[in-house]
Amino acid sequence: MKLSQYGYSFSPEMLAKYPTDNRDDSRLMVINRATGTIEHRTFKDVIEYFDTDDIFIFNNTKVFPARLYGNKEKTGAEIEIFLLRELNREQRLWDVLVDPARKIRIGNKLYFGDDDLLVAEVIDNTTSRGRTLRFLFDGDYDEFKKALYEQGETPLPRWVREKVEEIDAERYQTIFAKHEGAVAAPTAGTHFSKHLLKRMEIKGINSTEITLHVGLGNFRTVDVEDLTKHKMDSEQVIVTPESAEAVNQTKLNGHRVVAVGTTVMRTIESTVSTNGMLKPYDGWTNKFIFAPYEFTVADAMISNFHLPYSTQLMMVAAFGGYDLVMEAYRVAKEEGYRFGTYGDAMLIL
Repeated sequence: MKLSQYGYSFSPEMLAKYPTDNRDDSRLMVINRATGTIEHRTFKDVIEYFDTDDIFIFNNTKVFPARLYGNKEKTGAEIEIFLLRELNREQRLWDVLVDPARKIRIGNKLYFGDDDLLVAEVIDNTTSRGRTLRFLFDGDYDEFKKALYEQGETPLPRWVREKVEEIDAERYQTIFAKHEGAVAAPTAGTHFSKHLLKRMEIKGINSTEITLHVGLGNFRTVDVEDLTKHKMDSEQVIVTPESAEAVNQTKLNGHRVVAVGTTVMRTIESTVSTNGMLKPYDGWTNKFIFAPYEFTVADAMISNFHLPYSTQLMMVAAFGGYDLVMEAYRVAKEEGYRFGTYGDAMLIL
């Protein structure tokens, strides 16, 4: 498969600017790989396709307020910082993206907040846009983290809308978000409401959780036609022994495993054994999945509608079948499905 095969006619009007009033009221397209059929449902209907002892795997990562606005020393030039990951807790070191990057040099100090409560010093240039910052803060770690997050805002993708509103702090998280570390939400999981989870429980449908801290590499542009030459950024992954056991027992008992989102699919395919069982894991993955690819764990998958040429679309097409998925995207456009972070969902059976 080549990059050019994942293009489709796209316009910004297809992107959802806001989430639905209720999480499980988004639309759900159901595509069946065995029959090639396409159905149009509401997301809360998803449980009609599953039975007692099937299992859903959720990503319990939590998005932190990663976008900060500040000023450069002396010139006062406006600077935007995107926190990527904490490198050293004691030294207050963070790996960040800086915009505009060309104005920042090693040794520069950056000030954040009306009272300049936070000051950071640039100590390393890591990439063309990336930097390492040391935050200079008088206080303990909890006070520092509180101050840092108070200055930050929810890192909503720019293509959703410019202004971040109060609704985003809640709706850009899943209801099972627990472990802080993501700079973007695992969007397929945002469709699940507490009411829907209770209905699943009543029906006897099981669930378990893994963690993949979504990084910006998940959205990095693919700029090579030969997909084998594209390199994914590494992201932190945790699969507990309890989650691995729950998934493996489901498979051994002949029930279905549902991957909720591309982050879950990448996680479980990164930690699978040679005999198709899920292994406990605490580490990193840079796995890039595109056709042809043989999936070994999940029997079904839930995903949002993704942008052209994205690695997420490539994974979905690998799982659902290239022709069927691209036809489904054509139908989604005709039927007015909403694309992107706050968009509608697809279930692949």
